[in-house]
Amino acid sequence: MAARVMRLINLKPGPALTAFLTLLPFLAVFIAYAIGSEIRLAENPSDKLLPAPGKIWDTMVSLTTQGDRRTGRILFWHDTWASLKRLGLGIVISSLFGLVIGLMIGLLPLVRSALAQFVAILSMIPPLALLPILFIVFGLGELSKVVLIVVGTLPFMIRDLSQRTLEIPEELLVKAQTLGASSWVIAIRVALPQVMPRLIQAVRLSLGPAWLFLIAAEAIASDLGLGYRIFLVRRYLAMDVILTYVLWITLLAFVIDWSLRWASRRFFPWAKEGL
Repeated sequence: MAARVMRLINLKPGPALTAFLTLLPFLAVFIAYAIGSEIRLAENPSDKLLPAPGKIWDTMVSLTTQGDRRTGRILFWHDTWASLKRLGLGIVISSLFGLVIGLMIGLLPLVRSALAQFVAILSMIPPLALLPILFIVFGLGELSKVVLIVVGTLPFMIRDLSQRTLEIPEELLVKAQTLGASSWVIAIRVALPQVMPRLIQAVRLSLGPAWLFLIAAEAIASDLGLGYRIFLVRRYLAMDVILTYVLWITLLAFVIDWSLRWASRRFFPWAKEGL
């Protein structure tokens, strides 16, 4: 009998090895940073480019516990709340409009003929190129920042959800019509359950660009927010503060993504889950 050849595609790690492999890249990055910081600080103790990990930790503790000298507010948490509020509002609006328009394009040929190419063209416009126009039209307040997130994520959501709607097996739609279902009933009872898992995946994929648009808008015109604070302290070369905020944004993004994955598993266990 020929010996069985073990191929890499058939090797599946156990729980312990999976945990180790998951942590390995993070550990490698931390070690590389610590070594680079140690080398630079050995050559120049006043170097600000790569602060020591201990310095970053002390800065993080200070930012999260000490209030501002003028107002007494802990600006770190106020920045976090301001950014999350803008991000959440923009994503919710994009999700609702993306779901409705995506279903309409996928189910209704007339709407598909009218909007499919229009949305495809809109998705090719760089959202950040529209930022000056949004500031002129909507002002420098909260509205323009939320609109930028919507403009940047909505076309992708529409295209993604409409494609998922088009992939619904034709026989399901035919059977529903045979049983007397109206277009509204087909949309709610047949298409919507099929599209909802994909909506969660679309939101997950949109979070990266949404954070980019949010931070760009806050950096240009804002007096509060995570992006504003990063660009405010950059003039002082306060890398310890910048890295603290970057790490915090990364953690927030991870928690939001993990929560969406949990929701997908909890409410739609039958759906294929993305990375």
